[in-house]
Amino acid sequence: MTLEKPLVLDVDGTFLRTDMLLENLWAGLGVAPVQTIAACLRHFRTPARLKAELAAIAPLRTDLLPVNAEVAELALQSRLAGREVVLASASDRSLVARLAADYGLSERYFASDGVTNLKGAAKAGALVDAYGEGGFDYAGNAPVDMPIWERAENALVVGHVPSARALSASGHNVVELPGGWAARSLLKAMRPHQWVKNVLLLLPLLASHRFDLATLLPILWGIAAFSLAASTIYVANDLLDLEADRLHPTKCRRPFASGAVPIGVGMAAMTGIGAAALLIAALLSPAFLLVTLLYMALSLA
Repeated sequence: MTLEKPLVLDVDGTFLRTDMLLENLWAGLGVAPVQTIAACLRHFRTPARLKAELAAIAPLRTDLLPVNAEVAELALQSRLAGREVVLASASDRSLVARLAADYGLSERYFASDGVTNLKGAAKAGALVDAYGEGGFDYAGNAPVDMPIWERAENALVVGHVPSARALSASGHNVVELPGGWAARSLLKAMRPHQWVKNVLLLLPLLASHRFDLATLLPILWGIAAFSLAASTIYVANDLLDLEADRLHPTKCRRPFASGAVPIGVGMAAMTGIGAAALLIAALLSPAFLLVTLLYMALSLA
């Protein structure tokens, strides 16, 4: 990679091990849930405006956001060598500006501005306008970065991006950097060790000395429903407490706070296991479904 050309870094999932839009969403749900939901409903078709509004509702401590160690080290070494390191992100410009200042990166940055959602072809166009065709190196982590890699001198691919293989095949210079997440970290976020508490549902069975399958099976399904419901709440609470956890000496190592698991993955997992818990409860009985819903509501309150 040539030192004369700037090193341009994507932010979400590349320089950071998180997504600032989703960080803003959960921060907003924690401090102003009605305002946050209203903003999402108003601007779901205009992402740049949504990002700007969420950034205003719940300003983030960008200095606390988890960084990709390898990318941060590359940025540091590039700066020490006298190279300009620039952030280019689809996140709102207010956040990107603060993040660049936090890490001593170039005062020049590229970001969404409330009107233009700077990603994909739009970002590629902005960078080419600024630096010329092939006038920069670019680090990204997703298929949406393909138009930018194609117009960069060198493509730095963070994590596993299958579509990026076409870059090498077409003669582009490609450098791979570590990224991604592990399933075991997601399992840790679900707190499976806490499921043992739900074995208490077996106590009435033990007291009655009835151990037939017809009696045992519904109870086992009930344990499964309560365990999944509990994991749903653990994930939701962790997402609501991201900033507080990062300020805590031990909670900062939790999967979402540390960036070990992306927020989007946590949201998908929470939705899936929550739906499974409610489906099992509904199949057992309307009364058990009501109890499960009440348990989840009280746990989130």
